[in-house]
Amino acid sequence: MRRTPAAIAVPLLFLPLLSVGGCTATKSLGENMGSMLGFGSPEQPNIASTDENSTAQRTGMTVADEPLAARAGARVLVEGGNAADAVTAMFFTLTATYPVAAGLGGGGICLLRDAGAAQVTEYDFLARAPSRGGPFAVPAAVYGFHDLQSAHGALPWQRMVAPGEAYAATGFPVSEALSTRLADAVNVVRLDAGLASEFLDESGQLHPVGTVVKNPDLALTLGSVRLGANDGFYKGVTASRLAAYSTAQGGAITLAELAGAGDMQGPARVRTVGSLVAWVPGPRTGAGAFTASLLDNLSRAQAGGQNGETAVMTAARQSLTAFGVTSLPRDMGSTGFAAVDPSGGAAACAVTLNGPFGSGRTAEGTGVPLAASPSASQAGLAGAFLTPLIATSGGDVALAGTGSGGPNGTAAAAYALLESAGGRLLTRTTIRSTGAAPFDTVNMISCENGICVALPDPGAHGQGAAPDPGITPP
Repeated sequence: MRRTPAAIAVPLLFLPLLSVGGCTATKSLGENMGSMLGFGSPEQPNIASTDENSTAQRTGMTVADEPLAARAGARVLVEGGNAADAVTAMFFTLTATYPVAAGLGGGGICLLRDAGAAQVTEYDFLARAPSRGGPFAVPAAVYGFHDLQSAHGALPWQRMVAPGEAYAATGFPVSEALSTRLADAVNVVRLDAGLASEFLDESGQLHPVGTVVKNPDLALTLGSVRLGANDGFYKGVTASRLAAYSTAQGGAITLAELAGAGDMQGPARVRTVGSLVAWVPGPRTGAGAFTASLLDNLSRAQAGGQNGETAVMTAARQSLTAFGVTSLPRDMGSTGFAAVDPSGGAAACAVTLNGPFGSGRTAEGTGVPLAASPSASQAGLAGAFLTPLIATSGGDVALAGTGSGGPNGTAAAAYALLESAGGRLLTRTTIRSTGAAPFDTVNMISCENGICVALPDPGAHGQGAAPDPGITPP
């Protein structure tokens, strides 16, 4: 892991728990008109969502930084999908409703446990630097989620992409979650014609919360992905536009590199933490290296008599020192989300654009902000702080979630794991905000005896959602 350029000092971990709750769910035109793209019925009466804890028994659960994405994942569970389907639908929804941190131009890491399986599979699909350098990364997110959903999903691929396509085409209201990130990235928005046309009014000011916005170019790109899967993005018209824009703007993404994009798959790293068997990213990525270092330091801190927050804070600071990280950008353009399905399967994903809206440049004609190259951006370390985790107890899912955005996200995820391993069912009052939300967040689903509770970061504006167990799915 390289030393990042100075930007702002790494904030202290675990500032006092913030009192601000998650934002209230909002409906959008995309929700009401999505049926034209296979997004189910327009009414959606069988989704229960809340800005506090959502609980569900044997019906599944989702959690995300952006409420519409959490609802999209829960809707998939209503229709008979599993955890792999839910996180895939959440990602494609986020590309429309939370593009500051999730996009087709980026990448990420997912962990996936099929119901009853003894092993957790890791999918690594971080955007990488082109062979000839330049400011833009070669995107890998579409490839990663297609591989994951194809191998583990229960519903058709087209159903996964449809929610995001509908929101991009017909519009969605700016959520409090998105508005908060936009306010910090307004200068990035103003410098890109595509972003400015979507998020700024005629006077050049950001649209307020609740304003319906849309991205027709992204809708067309998502339509190509829905119909053509990987080929719909990495080959043909979309790929040509991405490569041409990169070349015109001094980048080096080539058609050959787009066609050769892929992911790495393998078993996740397994550890015993108290009463739990936990899986975290393996050694193939910086995320795996940093998470392993933090957990090793945590074990030593506990052996030395420290516990709880104190032990996690000590471990995180030791790991940052060991990797030479003294400062990081305020917003690294990342987000995390997770799902547990009615059969006991689980998936946890964290994705990044390596900065807010990635490079801050939208490829003309695609609606896709290109991720910043990890070797060219101050946020190039973003991938090292993506921390999806899944933990089981007695073969059943006990915890599934993510920390993302920076070292505070990883530390907050470790704290949630520590609390759960101590036999405590996490609640909104026991999970800890990262102290840097909404840029660093922790989103968890905690389960015990078949009952799950969704815990969006208490300092941010995310949401948990579940199918209503009292209503028969359509």
